[in-house]
Amino acid sequence: MVIYRRARVAGACYFLTLALQDRGSDLLSRHAAQVRQCLRVVQVQLPFRLPALVVLPDHLHLLMVLPPDEADYSARVRKFKIAFVAMLRQQGAHEVLTNAKGEANVWQRRFWEHLIRDEQDYCNHVDYIHINPLKHGLVARVQDWPYSSFHHYVRRGLLPIDWAGGAGVEIEHAGE
Repeated sequence: MVIYRRARVAGACYFLTLALQDRGSDLLSRHAAQVRQCLRVVQVQLPFRLPALVVLPDHLHLLMVLPPDEADYSARVRKFKIAFVAMLRQQGAHEVLTNAKGEANVWQRRFWEHLIRDEQDYCNHVDYIHINPLKHGLVARVQDWPYSSFHHYVRRGLLPIDWAGGAGVEIEHAGE
């Protein structure tokens, strides 16, 4: 088994990116309700908070805050991926195929992880998550993408509905 070099800090906040094997697919946006449902199921099994999330056609970005005595975000990601594939199979999704090793063809094996270092880093990643549908040309305004925690931030008065207008905002981010 491969051991990846990852930051593991109990109670920390992590920015995560999970991508489909088929980066041209729209599987996640077509099944956005199931993505959220699977995240809730995993939250019951292995608690975590989700301060920000965006579900795009072929990948998703999220901030995951772990409990004070936990550092295993990988287990949560693994359970989420398994739950999502199981839900697709249960619904008879024809996109789910299995290889000779019994692995589903849905998710890329790895995922991007970044340990949030401070408040500015946190704010930058919340902004990055919310601007992502605009960045990918999926909408002309951030408010038009329905699968984003942006709408929760607007309801709570943390962001205005016209945040980022339609012109975009410079967001610092190292990887995707």
